[in-house]
Amino acid sequence: MKHKVIVWGTGVVGKLVIRELIDHPAFELVGVIVHDPAKDGVDVGTLIGVDPVGLAATTDWEAVLRLDADAVAYYGPTAEYAVQNIDNMTAALRSGKHVVSTSMTPLVYPEPCPPEMKVALEQACQESGKSCFTTGIDPGFANDLFPMTLMGVCGRVDSVRVQELLDYATYEGDYGPTMGIGAPIEQAAVLEIPEVLIFAWGHTIPMIADAVGVKLDRIDTVYEKWAATEPIEYKFGVIEPGHCAAVRFEIRGWVGDEAKIVIEHVNRITNDAATHWPRATSVDNDVYRVIIKGSPNITQETVFRGELDDNPITGGCLATGMRAINAIPFLSDAKPGLLSALDLPLIAGRGTIRS
Repeated sequence: MKHKVIVWGTGVVGKLVIRELIDHPAFELVGVIVHDPAKDGVDVGTLIGVDPVGLAATTDWEAVLRLDADAVAYYGPTAEYAVQNIDNMTAALRSGKHVVSTSMTPLVYPEPCPPEMKVALEQACQESGKSCFTTGIDPGFANDLFPMTLMGVCGRVDSVRVQELLDYATYEGDYGPTMGIGAPIEQAAVLEIPEVLIFAWGHTIPMIADAVGVKLDRIDTVYEKWAATEPIEYKFGVIEPGHCAAVRFEIRGWVGDEAKIVIEHVNRITNDAATHWPRATSVDNDVYRVIIKGSPNITQETVFRGELDDNPITGGCLATGMRAINAIPFLSDAKPGLLSALDLPLIAGRGTIRS
């Protein structure tokens, strides 16, 4: 029996997931909710650039939530729109559906989230008997599932470092104000505030610590920016000399006087930027890497690329969305409430291998 799914949100991730769901043997797409009035009434196939499929997207979210469905896959905006996201996800839960989401990334590990982020969702879960699972790529499976799986084959882990090494030259996300890329080097970025950076990206650090049973003494951050020395041209313009063309930050979980769990990002505009900072080894750029020092030492480098365009953004966004979808069959056996990767079994992806 197929699991009936409603997709809420047709940005990059939502559209990529819809393409996969149209003929998926384990899932049936029964509704699509959009925010933009221009998309209202448009056939879902037309919306994603394929032939019409006979299902229209709609802005009438209340009508869609009345449909018979097992889960709502919520691909709304980022945590910057927390109130809107929580209201929408709560409504989906109260309609009697499980929710899987990639929007509120701090909820990848609900435990350290502030109460105001959790109370309405948790109450909706308990009253409906449904579950809410938030995932992502980083934060998400690239810096929780990947490192924890590798740590599970170790006798001792002295440190684990999880790296995102990406060229942002083709990424259309709104990273300028938050990261400082493109701005004068002296202009402070939002993510330079340690509390903001930890809240946005750091919740998998206490998840890993809790999973292996170690107490963290503190979590801190490091934030560095690299100024272009000459103009760097890219898809969206030019990074002028003296302006930020790359950032490197760390979120560090300390045990005693050692940083045991570290999340590191190196995000640059083209490979010409910050050539001395860590970069991919298996390809030119755009990888997620786990480095474990211990017994044994382990290095894993993972490359995501789109099937049709070989684009790392396409590949990574699709993987992000499908991790949420593939969790749906396991939610019926999970406890009602806000879930993390620690609450779910191995998710291999039912129906992914087909005859």
